[in-house]
Amino acid sequence: MKIAIVDYGMGNIHSLKSALIYISPNAVIDLVKDNKMLDKADLIFLPGVGHFKVAMEKLVSLNLVNTLRELVLDNKKPIMGICLGMQLMFKNSSEGGINPGIGLLNAKVRHINEGMEKTPHIGFNSVEPAIDSYMFNNIENLDFYFVHSYCVNETRLNGAQITYCNYNEKFVAAVESNNIWGTQFHPEKSQKSGLQLLSNFINHFAN
Repeated sequence: MKIAIVDYGMGNIHSLKSALIYISPNAVIDLVKDNKMLDKADLIFLPGVGHFKVAMEKLVSLNLVNTLRELVLDNKKPIMGICLGMQLMFKNSSEGGINPGIGLLNAKVRHINEGMEKTPHIGFNSVEPAIDSYMFNNIENLDFYFVHSYCVNETRLNGAQITYCNYNEKFVAAVESNNIWGTQFHPEKSQKSGLQLLSNFINHFAN
């Protein structure tokens, strides 16, 4: 099995790679920034930390946006977006003005509502998995590590499994839409629960 971690200069790629090596030692795990290697991968991880607009500019400069759309939407290749990587998979974001995303999922990213809790949202927080979720199978501790100021709080995802978290408002903590998975939190920094979640993704699409 070949696993590609998209390396566009804005992700915790080394901690993610270490976690994937631990749970799937027989897989070939590559840091990828070109189209041909993405095409050869069985599974794709899209990590991300930082500014939405800058991240999209980097993906565009590497000619990866159209490739990701073709591989995921047309060829149904499994992908998991993590933190900013999940946000990039949506239609657009209001961070730094309205900027288009990759457009794999039909919803918008915006700043978390102000309220009792300070932003950015940093630290462990519990999530409420969708009833039909596969992502959270065999996970007892539902606390995961978040670092973000922007979120998705509305979706037009018919048939998708949506997991929520509450922090000043109810927002999308994770999404499962056929071959497209995403987490707003960092599974690679979420200890045993995060490792099991990554394993669930790999096992679900490995065959």
